[in-house]
Amino acid sequence: MTKRIILILMLFLVSDIYFYQAVLTLSPHIMIRLGYWSIDLLLVISLVSLAFLRKLHHKMERFIQVLITAILLVFIPKLFSFPILLAEDITRVVRGFPERNVYVSEIAVVLAVIVFVIIVFGLTRGRHFYKVRKETIYFPDLPEAFDGFTITQLSDIHSGSLSNIKGVQKGIDLANAQRSDLLVFTGDLVNNIATEMEPWVEGFSKLSAPYGKYSVLGNHDYGDYVRWESVVAKESNMLRLKEIHAEIGFELLLNDAVMIHKHGQHIALIGVENWGKGGFHKYGDLKKAATNIPLDAFKILMSHDPSHWDEVTLDRNQHIHLTLAGHTHGMQFGIELFSFKWSPIQYMYKQWAGLYNSEGRYLYVNRGFGYHGLKGRIGVWPEVTVLTLKRTPYGI
Repeated sequence: MTKRIILILMLFLVSDIYFYQAVLTLSPHIMIRLGYWSIDLLLVISLVSLAFLRKLHHKMERFIQVLITAILLVFIPKLFSFPILLAEDITRVVRGFPERNVYVSEIAVVLAVIVFVIIVFGLTRGRHFYKVRKETIYFPDLPEAFDGFTITQLSDIHSGSLSNIKGVQKGIDLANAQRSDLLVFTGDLVNNIATEMEPWVEGFSKLSAPYGKYSVLGNHDYGDYVRWESVVAKESNMLRLKEIHAEIGFELLLNDAVMIHKHGQHIALIGVENWGKGGFHKYGDLKKAATNIPLDAFKILMSHDPSHWDEVTLDRNQHIHLTLAGHTHGMQFGIELFSFKWSPIQYMYKQWAGLYNSEGRYLYVNRGFGYHGLKGRIGVWPEVTVLTLKRTPYGI
């Protein structure tokens, strides 16, 4: 955490100095300079304190959210303008360091304003700017009865962060409008405690699919980020969370599997508990979950953390055709234009959003339905995934 803060501070400092030069070129007024540096100083002090505040995360969550929001609004627009001003400086070296070009500074400032507006949109409207993302995946051994079978995937609802009833209902309605055969939820129903979901049970219980609704747990669902007064209190919280899954109509798979039947044929749906690399708990047990599944069965795995695919699933002798995950949220911040996608989360997770393929074994990482930490989404919008399974004709 400390190393990351130091890196952020260095990026902040360099881009900040460059952007200040652009502001100075356009307006050298003393009050503008004082205001500029006063805001910066306050943010730097707050950012350094963040390393200590994280130890009290459950008590200081609201302050941390406000701080993250302020840093995004001030820091990110400057960062986007930095390459323009750096390019100008490179040409100034060749030209003997003439004064900065006013037009270049204006372009840099205009770009920063545009990025600022996009961030404001993400923080105010982006949290419910749901996008339906569709993928068709082909398998040579998909049972014929399931050719064209559709799956709607939701992930990372994070009900403890939700507040806008109409906004959330928009996402629920969008999911139902896909009319998929099967609906799955890949973990993180809450932020910390089961009661966060209680106000939303009625709404999410309206989700429907003819072949059922199934779910798994995510890292936030276990209550591991809360200081419980006793072990019994934590266990009671988990029991209540499992009850809520049932009240919504989800069949919770805890290192277990079910067979989905259609016209005399079947596919296996496997659900493991959370398993994550690094400091995340490894409750998931794929071997146990798949014990009673025939080796030649077509298998779909629900596993909250995509690192489980890379670290465990791909190494198994038993072929897992498709893994569905979430967890990353795409960091709720990034750029996705046409085929290009980027987010800082990609430096922590190899698979962080969308569809991945490794020798015919597929992984889909959902960008998340809700939000956590950052109270919004910027560029990486909340997602309803629709996957269509197709049977590849033999010989193709």
